[in-house]
Amino acid sequence: MKVIESLKIKEKVYIEKLENGLTILLVPKETTNKKYVMWSTHFGSIDNHFIMPETKEEVYVPDGVAHFLEHKMFEQPNGTNSLDTLMALGVDANAYTTNNHTAYLFETTEHFMEALDELMDYVQHPYFTDQNVEKEKGIIGQEIGMYDDDPGWQLYMNALDCLYKENAIKIDIAGTVESISKIDKDVLYKCYNTFYHPSNMVMVICGNFKPEEMLEEIKKRLIEKPKQGEIKRIYAPQEIDIHMPYKESTMEVSQPLFMIGFKDSIEQENKVQKHIAIEILMNMFIGKSSPLYQKLYQEGILLAQPDLDYEFTNEYAHVLISGQAKDPQKIQQELLQEIQKQKENFDEAHFERMKKKVYGDYVVEYNNISDIARMLLSDYFKGINSFDYIEQFQTVTAEYTKQILQEVFDEKKCILSVVKAK
Repeated sequence: MKVIESLKIKEKVYIEKLENGLTILLVPKETTNKKYVMWSTHFGSIDNHFIMPETKEEVYVPDGVAHFLEHKMFEQPNGTNSLDTLMALGVDANAYTTNNHTAYLFETTEHFMEALDELMDYVQHPYFTDQNVEKEKGIIGQEIGMYDDDPGWQLYMNALDCLYKENAIKIDIAGTVESISKIDKDVLYKCYNTFYHPSNMVMVICGNFKPEEMLEEIKKRLIEKPKQGEIKRIYAPQEIDIHMPYKESTMEVSQPLFMIGFKDSIEQENKVQKHIAIEILMNMFIGKSSPLYQKLYQEGILLAQPDLDYEFTNEYAHVLISGQAKDPQKIQQELLQEIQKQKENFDEAHFERMKKKVYGDYVVEYNNISDIARMLLSDYFKGINSFDYIEQFQTVTAEYTKQILQEVFDEKKCILSVVKAK
């Protein structure tokens, strides 16, 4: 197995790419009794238009199909549900779908081999019928209704609508009641056979085990599949400008919610350094120890520390700053003024303090096996070695960060999403 190591945090990842194309990432941790497993496919809500590798057929699938498929993977021909089976073993199991991947996971201290048996059985043996697909439409329809009533989710979806005109990230992960009505078992099998091939999947295991022994256990449970060519995914052309600067909804909230976004260009090089610089900058602007946050909080305009996020893949990139405030427009105005102030007179002492804070945040993530596994998985699909955030941290200088400040935090690329109280 290939081994990558970070000497700074004393962590190792063992990497094996099997003949069938499956990539396995193993992180042994002797300090825990737990094991955390994630088996994921590079198939998410944005993958609704593709060319099948073998037949070269161009396929459009309904919005929400990746999430629908995730729901159906647990059902077995004998009437049991694999999620229930895992829970009965005392195993904490779940699954989720994002814009670019779907993951099946569990965490346990006991009954690990039985849980691994179940996980690797249900992920490799789909069971879809006309009846169970129709039944699921009602269940997912209720879930869609719940998200429609969730102010935080609507705030986020409205922000994406402001940032992008055609990009598939605007698609709600669960789809709509109308779009899922078009899903049938043939659509599910077509997507499963295309995207759930080992060459499009990665397994991450973190916990107390010996890497060589764990690798053999995984190999024993894999079923043989013929090799598959590359899946050609078709996405809308990349957009430079924002779609609209402002969007609001009215919902049952105690105080208005806001999300300020900045549309970024998609970076093929220096992804890690850019991400680090943006995190430092966001903390400088409006993090808990920033002068702007202290001022807005003391004035009673900002009710708590905002969430700071930078989301990026090869298809989109944007900064999101969100929270609850009495006057969202005032927050945006003050933030833009603070950004301009930093562009004109960059506070290098504050930069150094926030750089240490962000580095500490990265190091702390390695204390938790679930955080490690999720980080490795997410970064894998971005083509990033997670250790690079630690190893390359010192390459992010004040000069480089000033350059990112000028490039990314452009008022012309800024949007505001608001959920107002009824």
